[in-house]
Amino acid sequence: MVAANIVAKERELDDNNVFAVDDDLRLLKSAAIYGANASGKSNLAKALSFMKWFMINSSKDTQSTEKIGVEPFELSTETEVQPSFFEIVFLLDAKKYRYGFEANQKRIISEWLSYVPNTNKTALFERVSEGNSRKLKYLSKKFKAEGIYPKTRSNALFLSVAAQFNVEIAERILDWLTKKVNIVSGLDDQVHLIHTVSYLAKNNDNRSEIIQLIKQLDLGIKQIRIKQAEIIPMEQSSYHFKTESSIKTGHQRFDKKGNSVSIKFFDLENQESEGTKKIISIAGLLVDTLKYGKILIFDELDARLHPLISKAIVELFHSRKTNSNNAQLIFMTDDTNLLSNKIFRRDQIWFTEKNKYGATDLYSLVEYKIQNDASFESDYIKGRYGAIPFIGDLSQLLGEPNA
Repeated sequence: MVAANIVAKERELDDNNVFAVDDDLRLLKSAAIYGANASGKSNLAKALSFMKWFMINSSKDTQSTEKIGVEPFELSTETEVQPSFFEIVFLLDAKKYRYGFEANQKRIISEWLSYVPNTNKTALFERVSEGNSRKLKYLSKKFKAEGIYPKTRSNALFLSVAAQFNVEIAERILDWLTKKVNIVSGLDDQVHLIHTVSYLAKNNDNRSEIIQLIKQLDLGIKQIRIKQAEIIPMEQSSYHFKTESSIKTGHQRFDKKGNSVSIKFFDLENQESEGTKKIISIAGLLVDTLKYGKILIFDELDARLHPLISKAIVELFHSRKTNSNNAQLIFMTDDTNLLSNKIFRRDQIWFTEKNKYGATDLYSLVEYKIQNDASFESDYIKGRYGAIPFIGDLSQLLGEPNA
């Protein structure tokens, strides 16, 4: 998320929402993505999630006969036979890396990795597929992966295979991707709860910080009790679990004079609201991301959350005090209360919209010329920026049936 060369109406946003990597590069601490239902917001998160999984696992968790899990865009005769393209640019060990690949369901068409160790871009490897043949077009000595490419299947990534054979650069990239980049859905509370439970079960700084966060979000919770989690896989996929932990939330009890007399504990699963369960579920994820300067990509962030809670979460990332390690948040949302020039710079707001051919366009608010006193929310609802649903005439939907 590279910051644009703009100045926000609220000048403190330029100081709080942006951080400098060096003299030439500034990055954003957050980005919000808006769009109508079925406009492609969630597909963006799904594509990034697949890319992450495939980079880490294609060499070890797939077989030679398995299809690659890409889906061609089938609403165009031109693209339905073309490969899917994936590329990311990221910083690792103070160096900028560019990695990407093209793939169809049968094989990897091309794959590349380069970095900028000083000032000049340096290619580390380039892989191509020509007809039925495949070859390593270029391999830098700095990548130290001689003799490994012949061991790479046509449906696996060379980067993933190289990491399996202890190539240091490949190992560092996949370690960064595994530990520093989280891609989650706001609808998967049970998955997030496992992480929160694991922190709460330990008596460390993360535990106290999670409890403090929960208390500050006005849930009326004064104490939390938890038994050690028992995690039971529900499916073969590592993303589906059931937790048998007992989590109790403590609330104050009062006498008839309004004096606090004791703490009453409720069962989280059966006695708390869906919003409370959501906040407790993601509390560990938020603390972990902020504390260790990670990247969090969050689809449906606002699901089951009050707008003020969503705003508070965003402000945790913008605050220098709570985000001293420059963690980054990218989230998909429909909460227009956050569309404010007091919360975001224009380059932090993005939209997805399907064109007339059914393809998704992703574009930024920074592309629009906007007056300083413009209301982002009002103009968005009015359709000035696009990315809203066009609703047909519903007046006759439940009218009298035709004779």
